[in-house]
Amino acid sequence: MKKLLNTLYVTSPGRYLSLDGENIVVTEKNEEIARLPLHNLEGVVTFGYTGASPALMGACAERDISLSFLTPSGRFLARVSGRQRGNILLRRKQYRIADSPDESVKIARNCIVGKIHNAKWVLERACRDYPMRVNTERLKGASSRLGDMMREARQSTSPDHLRGIEGVAAAEYFSVFDEMILRRKDVFAFKERNRRPPLDPVNAMLSLAYTLLTSMCQSALETVGLDPYAGFFHTDRPGRASLALDMIEELRAVMADRFVLSMINLGVVDRSCFLMQESGAVVMTDEARKSFLSQWQKKKQEIITHPFLGEKVEWGMVPYVQAMLLARHLRGDMDEYPPFLWK
Repeated sequence: MKKLLNTLYVTSPGRYLSLDGENIVVTEKNEEIARLPLHNLEGVVTFGYTGASPALMGACAERDISLSFLTPSGRFLARVSGRQRGNILLRRKQYRIADSPDESVKIARNCIVGKIHNAKWVLERACRDYPMRVNTERLKGASSRLGDMMREARQSTSPDHLRGIEGVAAAEYFSVFDEMILRRKDVFAFKERNRRPPLDPVNAMLSLAYTLLTSMCQSALETVGLDPYAGFFHTDRPGRASLALDMIEELRAVMADRFVLSMINLGVVDRSCFLMQESGAVVMTDEARKSFLSQWQKKKQEIITHPFLGEKVEWGMVPYVQAMLLARHLRGDMDEYPPFLWK
């Protein structure tokens, strides 16, 4: 259980929420775990199926406190919200900015600066942790070039120019990705990023990790009342959660890519975990996918210090923090959206 930016996150799935006077009470197996005044909260997010009392739901609606329900894995289920928290003002602001290239690029470039910064950090971390096992000259060269692209992205005022920088930066980063794979290169060699379908085991795992991360970001955006389908960097397309895709850009390298590298370098996966289909696509076996998902859940529970808030949070909470920060910026409470810049 964690309170961040006046939002209470109840991450243990067996906890029930109820109302006692002007307080929200959190219980587990009929034992009181916590009690917090409602007037201190702007939102409540609970992971699990245990639920909340109707009295609490009514009190939250009356006080404009958003109450969101998610599955234990983080998939968005529903939200109880009051009249003002129907989010029409927030979403109208989101749509106005999304329709304005001059305004949307200001948020989009922060997401891309975050993406390039974190990709650069991953390369530098590999040089620091494995100086005798990686080609530090190649990695440091790519890191330096990414630094130049990050500075260029900060100055970008054109959506097309920003997309060009992002594409070149992604190509630069993936050109040295294979250097960070430290074992079983016969199975896990990486030549280039490919998808739809993935053509090798590394790309199969990257695609799965990106799918999981996108789902987390989509749930986080739904939780704060934003429309995950109206993005600032990715253009509108039926069925595409463009804003969720915007958000995962800054989190890909530090959450998904490093997770896949750890699965390989720690020997969690091997050749038997993958199947080659007639089409040439490589997919994970059912058992390997279950193991992958189990390890992903463990990764989400690891504690970090959020670089902007300076507070300890679980990795799995990072998309929710970023979604809250974005909503605050759109409401005018913050001058700009602060991307997740890992240190």
